[in-house]
Amino acid sequence: MSNVEIEYCVPCGFKDRALDVQAAILNGVEAELTELSLVMGDHGVFTVSVDGTTVFDKEEDEFDVDEITRAVRGAL
Repeated sequence: MSNVEIEYCVPCGFKDRALDVQAAILNGVEAELTELSLVMGDHGVFTVSVDGTTVFDKEEDEFDVDEITRAVRGAL
């Protein structure tokens, strides 16, 4: 079982993106998770990590919910 963390920028208004990603991950791999957490951040952050390893960072990748879900699934 794994932990997934979604860190998102509050001032940037990324909460809806974080909730969309959270829902997609839960729909896809909920049975394989121990925990899925949302972490409030700032300075434009939007990252998704599995067991401490970043699988998505908006600074490096284009935002795509399906791609993020596949990256999480691949890391599990």
